[in-house]
Amino acid sequence: MLFSLLVTAREGLEMALIITILLGYLRSVGQKRRFTEIWYGVAAAVALSIAFGAVLEIASRGLDGRILEAFEGFTMLFAVAVLTWMLFWMKRQSAGISRDLRQRVDGALSRGSMLALVALAFSAVGREGLETALFLFAGSTTESSGVAFLAGGGAGFALAAAAGVVLYYGSARLPLRQFFLASGIVLMTLAAGLLANALADLHEATLIPDLGVRPWDTESAISMTSSLGKFLHTVLGYDSAPAISQIVLYWAYLLAVLVAYLAWPTRAADSRQGDGLSKAALLTEP
Repeated sequence: MLFSLLVTAREGLEMALIITILLGYLRSVGQKRRFTEIWYGVAAAVALSIAFGAVLEIASRGLDGRILEAFEGFTMLFAVAVLTWMLFWMKRQSAGISRDLRQRVDGALSRGSMLALVALAFSAVGREGLETALFLFAGSTTESSGVAFLAGGGAGFALAAAAGVVLYYGSARLPLRQFFLASGIVLMTLAAGLLANALADLHEATLIPDLGVRPWDTESAISMTSSLGKFLHTVLGYDSAPAISQIVLYWAYLLAVLVAYLAWPTRAADSRQGDGLSKAALLTEP
């Protein structure tokens, strides 16, 4: 449940910020009548994301044995790759994302096409939605309770939607720089766990013949079949008897990505003030 909540809260907030910027800027330039086009694009993006998640789930249910283990393992590796890329891309773009979206809205309005705004919202929100569907599927392969997993995901989206409403109406200021740093570290930890679990799945699929020695066994203290063990396995990639390759890869990934993330440069923030931006759009600048 915590895995899905953390993923949907982080990704959902990014979607909420995009929608807030688009709606806030349209409001500031007297184009509230174009809100409908933004929501059409958002609805199409949500539908595409749900369909993508459903395809992954249906495909996995048609597999079994070693083929299923291989499919899940490679899906986890792909999710880790996408998640890592997304973290660095978002840090690089976050300072100027509001400016970029406003410029794209201006371009769409200048063309006077309804589809231009629909496509803008669809592409911006759809990217985040597809990433979310991929992460949730990758995490669900280690989740014992589907109901709890879905509940966590729903709660995360609800929190993100509430934050978006608050930002749009200018009721609070969200410290985005601190939020993205903290949530980024959390997502790195989730990705490291997926990486360790992916190795185990690929080993079960006999694609990796040997994972190495297992330095310890904590099954008697925290069983893999216990509620705590299942929880830690899903969120942190816990294994009561991890192989040395899993341990090394987990910490090598986590430390390397964390150091690189902290050193990764951001784009210069938009320094313009009083240029007709709505308060909601200004609030989204880190």
